[in-house]
Amino acid sequence: MTDHSNPLLQDWQTPYQLPPFERIRCEHFAPAFAALFEQHLAEINALAENLAAPTFDNTVAAFDAAGTGLDRVRLTFENLCASESPPALQAVEREMAPLLAAHDSKVAMHAGFFARLDTVHQQAATLDLSEEQHRLLQRLHTDFIRAGGTLQGAARERFAVIATRLADLQTQFAQNILADESTYQLPLTTEADLAGLPASLRQAASSAAKERGVDGYVITLSRSLVQPFLTWSTRRDLRETAWRAWTTRGETPARDNRPLAREILTLRQEQARLLGYENFADYALSDRMAGKASAVFELLGQVWEPAKASVEQERQALVEQAAALGEPTDIEPWDWYYLAEKVRVARHALDDAQVKPYFSLDAMLAAMFDCAGRLFGVQFVEQTGVTLYHPDVRLWEVHRGDERVGIFLGDNYARPNKQGGAWMHIYRRQTRNGGKVMPVVVNNNNFARVDDGPTLLGFDDVRTLFHEFGHGLHGLLSDVSYGRLSGTNVPQDYVELPSQLMENWATVPEVLAKHARHVTTGEPIPAALIERIRAAQTFNRGFETVAYTSSALIDMALHLQNDPAGIDIARFEADERKRIGVPREVGMRHRLPHFGHIFSGACYAAGYYVYMWAEVLEAEAFDAFEETGNAFDPALAEKLHRYVYSAGDSREQRSAFRAFRGRDPRAEPMLRKRGLIRGE
Repeated sequence: MTDHSNPLLQDWQTPYQLPPFERIRCEHFAPAFAALFEQHLAEINALAENLAAPTFDNTVAAFDAAGTGLDRVRLTFENLCASESPPALQAVEREMAPLLAAHDSKVAMHAGFFARLDTVHQQAATLDLSEEQHRLLQRLHTDFIRAGGTLQGAARERFAVIATRLADLQTQFAQNILADESTYQLPLTTEADLAGLPASLRQAASSAAKERGVDGYVITLSRSLVQPFLTWSTRRDLRETAWRAWTTRGETPARDNRPLAREILTLRQEQARLLGYENFADYALSDRMAGKASAVFELLGQVWEPAKASVEQERQALVEQAAALGEPTDIEPWDWYYLAEKVRVARHALDDAQVKPYFSLDAMLAAMFDCAGRLFGVQFVEQTGVTLYHPDVRLWEVHRGDERVGIFLGDNYARPNKQGGAWMHIYRRQTRNGGKVMPVVVNNNNFARVDDGPTLLGFDDVRTLFHEFGHGLHGLLSDVSYGRLSGTNVPQDYVELPSQLMENWATVPEVLAKHARHVTTGEPIPAALIERIRAAQTFNRGFETVAYTSSALIDMALHLQNDPAGIDIARFEADERKRIGVPREVGMRHRLPHFGHIFSGACYAAGYYVYMWAEVLEAEAFDAFEETGNAFDPALAEKLHRYVYSAGDSREQRSAFRAFRGRDPRAEPMLRKRGLIRGE
């Protein structure tokens, strides 16, 4: 399809066939999608009307290969809406969200095509299919059923209406959070306002002010600014102001997410009932490794009480620290990061000002690329002069031997028009169905920019960098035949395994000794400092575990409700926090009005537990390397590549993990890693 007036509909004669970013305008998307919806439906109609008997090739593989034009524009749109989304594009996103959902429903409810797919599915046992082909057939058949493909009559029509409305609500929810984060600023106008802030944070606050066209310093609601401010500011009143703004995102009168969340919950419940499930949690978990809510609660229950006990010990240490400083000992939530940092420095002799100079962004990028090379034999070669969507973005060719296997984009800085947090996405997925396609992967972070000098990272930032790179490798190393099974297209409680596993290499002593060099002197990080960093990994883990687990427990409880129509999510959250005993000083990592994981889309709904589920797998996996005494053991690395990073969804995940590890995962390594049980 060619339209010389719309670059989205033309062949992309660009380096690596990237989107022609410099030519794309907001107004191009709506007409492009309209044309591509029509084209895609024509492809599905043709498959459905094929007079030949349905086979794997003419039905299953053909469906997987369809819609490539729509896919490339949709991925471009999704990426830009997350990474570089001015108000005009946000308006287009609101317009297109229900239309995209409506198109998906038309495809999923295409009776003619599903009849052919179902015929092949019924014949599966008699067909000579490979393991991957069986997997594709099963996954596509399940996709259609879960999207309402087998519903009839009024139920079918209602399911499609709900899907469209949910897309609209979830987009509004996400945009409200972005607006709250991008518009808020806490000005620091005097030296007293800056009290306690290290030079690196002052520089970042100055850069944030300049970016927003104001003088002096500002703290925004980017985690890379607000959390360090809560950690270092000696101004308790300003810490409280920042904390209250941070924790009330999504509750501002002009952008109140609470009624949106209630409607989202109500519609999800109706969807689940239409498909025969008692509640949305049962529906969501039926297609994940956990399978049912009881398995989730069993896992979370193993950490909940031990974590709360650790929190009480940590709180007592903060009280003692506050008393020693002559500060109030009635610990408030906005005191925790500040006092915990004082305790950490005292216990482990770890001063952020001492540690950060060893962790420049460029050095840590080199470290993670080095790890990928030693584990998987890939090399990252940076290329300049390629036009991308923002000057912040960098591009690397990814090579394995003599072959270029992918393109990696890094977008690492916070911006007003960029959503918060950190994530991986793709511009193009790997496949061999219909021709070999090379993946294009992007990692997004929200580190605070510094105008002059290198960007220095805290160690939590380093872990985040490695985490997203693990997702990136999952996309880049994908080696499957079919796009539906490619890369990160795996169950949600497995997708975090490659990312969380990669974090472990950020603390390998030989990696730090090689790459963590002082930004000024070039001296390698002292071995004693590496040991102190590693020893401090379990510090404050009670706080971190409770903050995470409380969010996971409340997410699950919320989606187990059989009648959510009357729910006041603020009241529900408060009642659940009281019921399960969330310590007041800790709270939740994500309060419900800004819990984008579960309300900006359905992927993590009734699924925030997945990080801990994957952490069980990850801790077991890295234990295998530790047992060999070599974090880069070649035989293990080859198995890790084959069964985890390159496999996508081409084989069932439990069997894939068992093939790598030689046994089913146990929770003990995860509990030990979190400091919740003693080492064996």
